[in-house]
Amino acid sequence: MPVQGSYLFVILVWSTTPLGIVWSAETMPPTLSVFLRMLIALVLAIITVFTLKIHVPWSKKSCLLYFYSAAGIVVGMLFSYLAAQTVPSGVISLVFGLAPIISGLFAQKILSEHAFTPVKLIALLFSILGLFLVCKTQIQQLDVPVEGIIYVLMAVTSFSLSGVMIKTVPIAIHPMATTLGALAFVTPVFAMIWLAAGGEINYEQWQMKSILATGYLALFGSLLGFLAYFHVLQKLPASTVALTTLITPVFAVSLGALLNDEVLTSSLLIGGTMILLSLFLYQFGDKYIKRNKLEAVEKA
Repeated sequence: MPVQGSYLFVILVWSTTPLGIVWSAETMPPTLSVFLRMLIALVLAIITVFTLKIHVPWSKKSCLLYFYSAAGIVVGMLFSYLAAQTVPSGVISLVFGLAPIISGLFAQKILSEHAFTPVKLIALLFSILGLFLVCKTQIQQLDVPVEGIIYVLMAVTSFSLSGVMIKTVPIAIHPMATTLGALAFVTPVFAMIWLAAGGEINYEQWQMKSILATGYLALFGSLLGFLAYFHVLQKLPASTVALTTLITPVFAVSLGALLNDEVLTSSLLIGGTMILLSLFLYQFGDKYIKRNKLEAVEKA
């Protein structure tokens, strides 16, 4: 698939994943839900690799790549599922919209990228203000517990750090190999987390919506979603990949309101708009100023 197609697919999957997480964990323990999701995805990945005869390297460098990928998945998924117990799916997506800025902060320290320009610093401050407004609304008006918001922040931070750390491994392998390698690392970890949490199944309580959501997340959210994500991450900068979070919150918030009856308060909409505008400023502000300066020089 061309990188453009993978990019669009990532947007589609990430737009629907927050709601899928909320639904999948409605009638089954979140630790079991995420474990089943990864287990199914791992089995499908193994079948795909053997069917298509894709080489999966297990060198020290490739295992490091799998480890960095898996670390972001384990922490990000675990806290996302915990947050989904109390935080609306649209808010989860909005907070994940901060990924480009958080990735930029990590990239400065880890990849030695340039320090934030004044425009990017303004965008950072604006995004923090928008995040504060969103969190304040959820905590005060909708009685969302503070720990739920903290879980989302920890999830997006681990996701951003993982994307940057992957860039430190100079190796080019098939995206499906990366997907299989990462799933091979994370599935046993989620199995142990589920067992440590009590290992409950209680399948008689499962509803069809949770079962279908888990299946959707396994196939599209994990297998095909990871495949497209690693494909895009190989071809584009980490901050550009994270730009998808400028688009997905709009769809995620809309889906949450339409399909899950999630409340959209005015403060939430204002805070969410501020976050999206800050991301737009972060990504395109410097380019706009530079273009205007060049046009001014040419006219002079």
